Amino acid sequence: MSIGNSPEDERPFEDDREEAHLSVGRALRQARIAAGLTVDDVSNATRVRIAIVHAIEADNFAPCGGDVYARGHIRTLAKAVHLDPEPLIAQYDAEHGGRPAPTPAAPLFEAERIRPERRGPNWTAAMVAAIVAVIGFVGFTVVKGGDDGGAKDQVAGGSTPTTGTTAAPTPKGSKSGDQKPAPSDSAIAAAPQDKVTVQVSATDGRSWISARDHNGRLMFDGLLKQGQSKTFQDSTKINLVLGDAGAIQLYVNGKKIDDDFQPGAVERLTYTKGDPQVG
Repeated sequence: MSIGNSPEDERPFEDDREEAHLSVGRALRQARIAAGLTVDDVSNATRVRIAIVHAIEADNFAPCGGDVYARGHIRTLAKAVHLDPEPLIAQYDAEHGGRPAPTPAAPLFEAERIRPERRGPNWTAAMVAAIVAVIGFVGFTVVKGGDDGGAKDQVAGGSTPTTGTTAAPTPKGSKSGDQKPAPSDSAIAAAPQDKVTVQVSATDGRSWISARDHNGRLMFDGLLKQGQSKTFQDSTKINLVLGDAGAIQLYVNGKKIDDDFQPGAVERLTYTKGDPQVG
């Protein structure tokens, strides 16, 4: 049995100074007790670990793993105890230095991109290309002159010259047969029907993600930076936890998931072979 299973035992002492200005954790704790809920009840309803619920109610946000995740947990817990989350998030920002300014997309992209090494002009390659071009032009001129001479000889010998003759058009399928098909835009476009395939892409920011297979074995647990993606595959189902669901774009079994995830929201999702509906 975890600490705090009896909400009646957690009723605070009367203190006018505390009522005048409650901290974020204190406000969540009092609202939970007023709603007649235990820490276990809130943890089961929100899937936020019991240790993190205790820490937040004690105004210790370090176990959340960062400001983005702390805001997501505050919003989730506030909804579970019937509080408006926006004033609590605003109070958290005021007490912890405010919401960080958004990072411009272009500088972040430049930081992630591998910059090519500067090299001087390759004069040797330029000279070779010029020589090849000259040889090709001369050869074309010689061949064209030979063809014209042959036509003149044919007319002089009495043969009827053919006018208006054009080269036979190249069949449409001949060129496409020599070219390789363009690669698919998504690695899971041809996802196998007997497995569940999930691609997670950090399109609008970075996010912590966790993925487990149907046996509960951990497939990935870490931070996905903006522009990065991960693909997971299992025979039955895949369980996901998204630390900042608003920054993530999902493709399940080759189909885009258009759920309206909010920035900073923590989402726990399960997908199977029959999806894109959430399992």
